[in-house]
Amino acid sequence: MHASPLIARLALAGVISALQLTATAHAEDIKRVSSATSKSPISTTVVVPAGSRIVFLSGNLADVANPAAPAGSIEAYGNTHTQVISILKKFDKLLAAEGLTLADVVKVNVFMVGDPALGGKMDFAGLNAAYSDYFGSATQPNKPVRTALQVAALPMQGGLVEIEMTAAKAPAPAK
Repeated sequence: MHASPLIARLALAGVISALQLTATAHAEDIKRVSSATSKSPISTTVVVPAGSRIVFLSGNLADVANPAAPAGSIEAYGNTHTQVISILKKFDKLLAAEGLTLADVVKVNVFMVGDPALGGKMDFAGLNAAYSDYFGSATQPNKPVRTALQVAALPMQGGLVEIEMTAAKAPAPAK
């Protein structure tokens, strides 16, 4: 006996639907691996499972912190610590508009120029002091992977830091 083409298609559709439901029911969480000996606010590895929603956020610079300071000066935007806080607050709002939070961030790239107050070296301590309030903290324990590097210049005079992010949300498991 031969099944009609319609019955064969319906059977195949049923098998595909069952497989999709099984995959959704066993949806994986985003996996973050940190060094067991490090208190660093970054993960060494983040694994984003298939089917996750991924959002890429462009680089952001700090807002003016001191309007009384000369325009385009470091004093106008603040030191590295102040600029990082300003930028992370901007990302918090951008992520919220996408239904996400900083806890969903999986990758961060940080571009820093040398701080004249530090002899032209990037202020890595200032970066980590501000960053640690937003990642790997008691209130927000998730840690993204991160790259931080010194660059020759940023597109904003007075800017010491530019940050870009990638966020991801794993699919919710079926009930």
